[in-house]
Amino acid sequence: MQKSTNSDTSVETVTSTRQATGAVQMRIKNANSNHDRLSQSKSMILTDVGKVTEPISRHRRNHSQHVLKDVIPPLEQLMVEKEGYLQKAKIADGGKKLRKNWSTSWIVLSSQKIEFYKESKQQALSNVKTGHKPESVDLHGAHIEWTTEKSSRKNVFQITTVSGNEFLLQSDIDFIILDWFHAIKNAIDRLPKDSYCPSRNLELFKIQRSSSTELLSHYDSDIKEQKPEHRKSLMFRLHHSASDTSDKNRVKSRLKKFITRRPSLKTLQEKGLIKDQIFGSHLHTVCERENSTVPRFVKQCIEAVEKRGLDVDGIYRVSGNLATIQKLRFIVNQEEKLNLDDSQWEDIHVVTGALKMFFRELPEPLFPYSFFERFVEAIKKQDNNTRIETIKSLVQKLPPPNRDTMKVLFKHLTKIVARASKNLMSTQSLGIVFGPTLLRAENEAGNMAIHMVYQNQIAELMLSEYSKIFGWEED
Repeated sequence: MQKSTNSDTSVETVTSTRQATGAVQMRIKNANSNHDRLSQSKSMILTDVGKVTEPISRHRRNHSQHVLKDVIPPLEQLMVEKEGYLQKAKIADGGKKLRKNWSTSWIVLSSQKIEFYKESKQQALSNVKTGHKPESVDLHGAHIEWTTEKSSRKNVFQITTVSGNEFLLQSDIDFIILDWFHAIKNAIDRLPKDSYCPSRNLELFKIQRSSSTELLSHYDSDIKEQKPEHRKSLMFRLHHSASDTSDKNRVKSRLKKFITRRPSLKTLQEKGLIKDQIFGSHLHTVCERENSTVPRFVKQCIEAVEKRGLDVDGIYRVSGNLATIQKLRFIVNQEEKLNLDDSQWEDIHVVTGALKMFFRELPEPLFPYSFFERFVEAIKKQDNNTRIETIKSLVQKLPPPNRDTMKVLFKHLTKIVARASKNLMSTQSLGIVFGPTLLRAENEAGNMAIHMVYQNQIAELMLSEYSKIFGWEED
């Protein structure tokens, strides 16, 4: 009986031992699987070296990681400096002109490039498809500038890349487009200027500048290795490029001699070969030529607008057809007889666009540079009566052409404001349109955004308090 009890005890001991061993093995297996999952979850964490360790693809869900890897740029390029919606138009691709087509784009600016999305970046990444990448612009060596010639829209600047791509960016809101312009310009200025030079372009530059002898010696080894027919065509191209270089040098030499011997602008004007321009000339020059203190063209435009444009929706805010405006500009500059009642000028926005262009192209604005800071200091005064009296005193000190032209223009604009219920152009709206056009600082490098606020306020005050400012000499 005792033996039976001992055997039962040993069996229980063996059984419990096996169960314990199985439990230990199960825990070890679970620990290993947990370790696998832990290592897989750690796979996207940066190591000490700063590199990303890619996990072994064990599951189908890992496929999305490879898709995102093709779309998301390297880590150093993810430093977003600015992003938001702007109007974008691509007008050149590799130097080839494209048809201008404006569209709304979500623009992401990083330290070295700009990316254009059709929607916000977060939506783009959530809807990502393989091979569907945003349009990217490399900012190395790029050039940025404001432009009024490439579009009739306001607040347009152009970005030109070293590869010959050209983009127009635009927003109707002044401070937004200014902020973007300075952000992109600062990003371009921070990039090294001479370090970005593709080897292919450098090689082509060397080929163009070298002589035919240097070309032949430089490519002698390549010519020997090529087939006879290829060798002949390459030799022809090298000799042809050398002859082109000599022809260009001769043309340059002749042009240089012609330029040094050409008569001065004054001589050509005295002979009547070049007529005095209206657009782009100083205001006092135009007035002296016409023996008046207000340019004839300004009077004609104002008369046409008051005859058929006072009730037009968005007058002076809506842009006219740029090609037609340029045609009108050409006719005025050629001193041809101008009839603004002609059917070709039936769009009143063409007339208002030409008038704004006349003031915008003045070498010195209607408010002279020497008076700009004084007008800004006047508008900063807290007391409204003091502000009005100071500006009135400044207006009286202006040269007669500036003062009289200013009076005629603002009297006309008060008539526009009087019909605001129909044309929807308030004092504030006209201040935004004419402020930056009529007065600006001689050097707008640093405080362009701040100046724009004061420019608008000065134009608004001149409109709202016209009778007090110009009341010393009413018609």
